[in-house]
Amino acid sequence: MKKILFNDKFGLTQAVLDGRKTMTRRAITCPRTFRGEWVAGFNVHIQQSDRKIVDYPCMYDADEREFDGGQILPKYKVGEVVAIAQCYMDIDQFHRNGKNAAYLELLPGLKLYPGWGNKMFVRSDLMLHHIRITDIKVERLKGISDTDCLREGIVKGQCGSKETHFLDAYYLPVSYQPYCTPQEAFSVLIDKISGRGTWESNPYVWVYEFELVD
Repeated sequence: MKKILFNDKFGLTQAVLDGRKTMTRRAITCPRTFRGEWVAGFNVHIQQSDRKIVDYPCMYDADEREFDGGQILPKYKVGEVVAIAQCYMDIDQFHRNGKNAAYLELLPGLKLYPGWGNKMFVRSDLMLHHIRITDIKVERLKGISDTDCLREGIVKGQCGSKETHFLDAYYLPVSYQPYCTPQEAFSVLIDKISGRGTWESNPYVWVYEFELVD
């Protein structure tokens, strides 16, 4: 079973566990070489009729010729169940109480494992919670809709007062800084997670839709 990481600093793991986040965007990348040849980039094919992206991206060489069989595939598949990564320290008490045999076997030296405080190194079979991938699309990052911003974990609220009137506002999951639109809030969030300039660079991304299994 594979695992997937969500950002803890900005409350995205908890947003998934609470059912508030049901979508995630991940930048599409390609290998440097394919079958021994240099990869110069990838093409995304768009229907002229409705400007929708069709099929998966395809890598091309230095002469911009697409490789036969050079499709870039997403990391996860529709229908696949994926473990939500959490560091062992966060799930320790649950496993102890439930007497998880696989976990208890590791327990004596578990605090010495990198996964104790860093969920990048945890085993997927020891994770408590899982999601199921329900749909996969390819989009430009800036193509996100207001509705999808909320599905990404942006929180809708209000700001103001009785004297000045209340207005709709949008927030990062762990911030009280209001933003005027869902996209503005999401653009700030994605730059904090993926690095400044990510929103402006507008990369192609995998759009994974999912549901919480447990």
